[in-house]
Amino acid sequence: MIQLLLATGVSTMVALFGTRLLIGWLTKRGIGQPIHEDVPEGHTIKAGTPTMGGIAIVAGALSGYVVSDLYKGGVFTWTGLACVGAIAGAGFVGFLDDWIKIRNERNLGLKKGAKSIGLLAVAVAFALAMLWRTNVHTTISFTRFDDVGWELGKVAWVIWAVLVIAAAANAVNLTDGLDGLAAGSGAIVFAAYVFIGYWIFRHLGDYDINVGLDLAVVAAAMMGACAGFLWWNAFPARIFMGDTGSLAIGTGLAVLALSSSTVLLLPILGALFVIETLSVIILVVSFRTMGRRPFRAPIHHDFEERGWPETTVIVRFWMITAACTAVGLGLFYREFVRAGGLD
Repeated sequence: MIQLLLATGVSTMVALFGTRLLIGWLTKRGIGQPIHEDVPEGHTIKAGTPTMGGIAIVAGALSGYVVSDLYKGGVFTWTGLACVGAIAGAGFVGFLDDWIKIRNERNLGLKKGAKSIGLLAVAVAFALAMLWRTNVHTTISFTRFDDVGWELGKVAWVIWAVLVIAAAANAVNLTDGLDGLAAGSGAIVFAAYVFIGYWIFRHLGDYDINVGLDLAVVAAAMMGACAGFLWWNAFPARIFMGDTGSLAIGTGLAVLALSSSTVLLLPILGALFVIETLSVIILVVSFRTMGRRPFRAPIHHDFEERGWPETTVIVRFWMITAACTAVGLGLFYREFVRAGGLD
């Protein structure tokens, strides 16, 4: 438990104070976020707000993880290292994207192909590290490795891991459009994975995963980093996370789900990210097939167009995330009971 508190506390403080320093450094150099033309009118005033705040999220998470695992000679696990390595790698891909946007003074960063290749490299490296150095279960699973339990084999599991990481990273990226929406929602879902990781640690015999505590530490470090960053990112935001933060958060959720054998549970825990992504898919399909846009996407902008203040959209979407996370944790516990975990 002390490790979890350390991870949360250190990551929160590093992200909190690191973000403040980052705001000052970026502001002095005039490094700000270009705003996409296709956004509600009220967002145009945000042009020039410092971006790349995800640097503080990644730094906070790495600091929290390292300090926690060094406590009393703690042992770093290959699973934990693979997870934080993937988070840092995805953050670096996002950083390159953000930097190109700033340099060109346009809301267009890395080309889609280049960004996809970067995320692909991160995902493949994570998957291979897990297969090489850990006892990860190569099954499609819901709340545990044998719940659904469709065995994929090593090659298919690598492909599965790549798809999950790409989907989660892009889903959070699409959600990052309002002040504090992605950071707050991410912190809530990471909190769920703190519980899941610690539960697995306390019930090792039921889950056959011997790194539950380290997974909880990674989740706690990301939760704290998101919370610390949120202090400055809450409406009205003084800094944006950029792709540096959104890709790191999405990848963090994906690798925790893959490592804990809860991939099919993740869309319930992070249902908001799924809804945001589906809204974009529906819009694109509708426009290409019928030539019209039924609503503005991502969906948070549509609610703004309907007259909801930005803060109302943010808080209500946080509430949706909290409710879906509670449902997901309920299903996780229900399966534990159903499988005889309380016998």
